[in-house]
Amino acid sequence: MKYVSSFCIAICLHVSYALSAQDLLSLADALKIARESNTELKSGKLNIKIAQSDLTTAKLRPNPILNNQSLQLINSKFYPINTEWHHPANRQVWWQLTKQFQWPHLRQNKMEVATQQIALSENIYNESEHDLTFEVANQWLEVWRLKQLLTILQQAHFNLDSLVTIQKKRVENKMISATELIRTQIPLEQYSLQLKSTQLDYRSAVQELKFMLSSPDSVDVSTANSIETISITNQTDSLLAIALRMRPEIRTIQSTIAVSESNIKLQNSLKWPVPELGVIWNPQNTIPYLGFFGTIQLPFFSRNQGAIQKSIFIKQQAQLNFQTLQLKVKKEVATAYQAYQLQKETVSRYATILQMSTEVLRSDRHSYLKGETTLIELLEAERSWFDTQQLYYDAQSTYYQSYVRLLYATGLIIQL
Repeated sequence: MKYVSSFCIAICLHVSYALSAQDLLSLADALKIARESNTELKSGKLNIKIAQSDLTTAKLRPNPILNNQSLQLINSKFYPINTEWHHPANRQVWWQLTKQFQWPHLRQNKMEVATQQIALSENIYNESEHDLTFEVANQWLEVWRLKQLLTILQQAHFNLDSLVTIQKKRVENKMISATELIRTQIPLEQYSLQLKSTQLDYRSAVQELKFMLSSPDSVDVSTANSIETISITNQTDSLLAIALRMRPEIRTIQSTIAVSESNIKLQNSLKWPVPELGVIWNPQNTIPYLGFFGTIQLPFFSRNQGAIQKSIFIKQQAQLNFQTLQLKVKKEVATAYQAYQLQKETVSRYATILQMSTEVLRSDRHSYLKGETTLIELLEAERSWFDTQQLYYDAQSTYYQSYVRLLYATGLIIQL
């Protein structure tokens, strides 16, 4: 039974570890969850449905209008002979059935504007998705950075903790003085304080990532694999061409121009009055009358001049914004590509320095325990190793951020 119990415990621990491992999110996993679950993004997607409803409204034709007017003779001295007050001879009734008749181009222009608005809403949604992807990626990288910092802090804390244990034994054996023990304990306490502070920052960053993912479950990031799933091999000109094709802001402003062009046609069609036509049935004191009804505005003063001018200015504004956006995208791509190349080289150089500092720490630790070097040299090697580790992961984090920034600038981030 003891062996069976131990086996069950081992199985449970293995399953627990497997489940916890499944909770580790790669960058691609986090972005996929955000696109599917983020509540703000879901809310923005409803704007597409709202725009589609406007198209339904634009397709509708005006309803017929039924009008009734009834006049009753109330003075009995005017009644015809042998009639009561409710007799049809004492009443005049007016029935009028009319309908507005839109010009064909007016209805078509309304439908065209609504269709362009749907395309605009879709592009605005894609732009929101693009921005959210960038924000989630940066937050994922922040959690990744703090997790790596926790790892090296824990390693540094473990190194000094084991050294303090050894130093205590050596003090008991009167091999070293108590001062050397204290000198070893000081950096250990410093690492302990940094560890607590970093743990708090890490938990806060994880909670922020969880909020952005709109996830009800606990989340954590994976540090096992590189995030560079999209290779950057192009030069600036090629990347700029990709950005002008892929950036959702470009498509949004193009849709805005298309909407403004359709709106100009719609406002011009609205300057023509819409006629209202119909028939009249008018029995007056039992004498029937049949007539025709027609009404139309006379465009002497108002011909929709203000709305037409406004639509033209809106188009001009959108065209200027498009030119500005093109310059902005060009600048962002060039800056992001230069930063990416620089940070890539920096990480490579820090990797070499990190390997050297690790070898120095291993050598000095071995030499100190053999009495071939001083405690000051060992602590200096320990501090140098920790600083190099921290600088290396900071550089790697900055490099990943530059990679994400470049993908954002080119619009390729949506493919992660």
